[in-house]
Amino acid sequence: MSTTLLAAVLIAFVALMFGIALRARNRIATLEDYLVAGRRLSLPLATATLFATWFGAGTLMTATDEVRAEGLRAAALEPIGPGLCLVIAGLFFASRLWGMKLMTLPDFYRRRFGARAEIVSSLIMIPGYFGWIAAQFVALAGILNVFWQVPMHHGIWLVAAVGAGYTLLGGMWSVALTDAAQVVLLLAGLVVLAGTVLVELAGPGAAEGLSAGFARFVAAVPAEDLVLMPTETAAALVGWLSVLAIGALGNIPGQDLAQRIFAARSARVAAAACVIAGVLYILFGMVPVATGLAADALGVGDGQATLAVLASALMSPAMSIVFVLALVSAVMSTLDSAILAPSSVLSNNLLAKLKPRASGIALARWAIVAIASCSIAFAYIGQSAYELLETAYAVGMVGLFVPLAVGLGSARGNEGAALAAMLAGIGLWAFHLTLGWDTFGGPLLGALWLPQELAATAGAWLAYEAVAAAARSTPREAGDIGDYRRAGSRAARAEPLAE
Repeated sequence: MSTTLLAAVLIAFVALMFGIALRARNRIATLEDYLVAGRRLSLPLATATLFATWFGAGTLMTATDEVRAEGLRAAALEPIGPGLCLVIAGLFFASRLWGMKLMTLPDFYRRRFGARAEIVSSLIMIPGYFGWIAAQFVALAGILNVFWQVPMHHGIWLVAAVGAGYTLLGGMWSVALTDAAQVVLLLAGLVVLAGTVLVELAGPGAAEGLSAGFARFVAAVPAEDLVLMPTETAAALVGWLSVLAIGALGNIPGQDLAQRIFAARSARVAAAACVIAGVLYILFGMVPVATGLAADALGVGDGQATLAVLASALMSPAMSIVFVLALVSAVMSTLDSAILAPSSVLSNNLLAKLKPRASGIALARWAIVAIASCSIAFAYIGQSAYELLETAYAVGMVGLFVPLAVGLGSARGNEGAALAAMLAGIGLWAFHLTLGWDTFGGPLLGALWLPQELAATAGAWLAYEAVAAAARSTPREAGDIGDYRRAGSRAARAEPLAE
């Protein structure tokens, strides 16, 4: 494949993305336009941006390499977990969240629990995105390194500049419209990938074509690598379920998902888009995962950057260009969304309180620069992309899922209980992470073998219930106006729920 031609195509692709972003800029008149696309996304556009947002480096590259090394069981984190997350969100969360007419997810915590819950949830949520963004930086910089030998540290800066650049221009409208274009390229690339691998497996003389390739795939992959849910030991099963839960529940209290729910034109569109995108995510996500399993049978690569190496080794020049462009599209569609989500929280829920007279759109743009810069630093920590991804997903589950789920089921919430849940979950998780313990209690309780993410989430729920029960049992003095108003503030009273 001509790297010069591929470079020219990629430059044209980047120019197209910036062109779309410039057109999207004309739609921006208010902060609502910038953060949630004026709440005007149709079902096709909402579905496309949900699918494209999550179908990125985690599915196409990180999970592919991990599945190649560990077998199909590694697909629990990607793509099965996030796909289930979208379906769960569509069935149980989307309609109610859309009806509240929020701008960001911390707005929900303010409405339900009070102003302090808004601040704490923002401080938990924002750093949780650094690992996810960094995983996209690392993955796309890896492509630049494979094809053009661009050093990783230079590639990370280049990727960050492009992704943050066109996101700055049009906010959510830029992201949604570029996602729609990128989805077309992504799906075309997946079709090319599947067909090329099956034909290569079938061999030059196989009359059956694709069916022969599939038969050889099944025969060539070791049986243990085709096991989706490990059951050889209780510890293996519990560990697998923990990883699945991280993917399925950790993403629900995420601004990237909530932002697309808020941007839909109706509650029905928001719910349907989540479910459709989730089903498509799992189905199409299994294509690169299966390719990772087939790579050893083809004798291609050494387990790193599997898809990029496959494209370089097996595809014709024209098909290689299509596929590499699909890879870049997938990563960029995730990257812009991952940058915009925490930037929206930083600007709307933190900076706006420090600079109440500043332009909301200007604050959002400054926040994009800040988030991208912090994520670059995170990318240099040296963790693998898979570890970055798992850490990013875990933050939401342990710190924010419990108060979100409880808050949606009640008209008013106890702010002290919500804060206790957030801090207990994050505290337990961070404590174990710092000590390098994968299980609750580490060597002290090794026989228990409870994954620390599940333990931290359970601890968050117990903390919420304990504080809420204590508040219910405490006699109220005359003139006491209740937990919600006592903790929360004029802001909460000024913003009645829009159920």
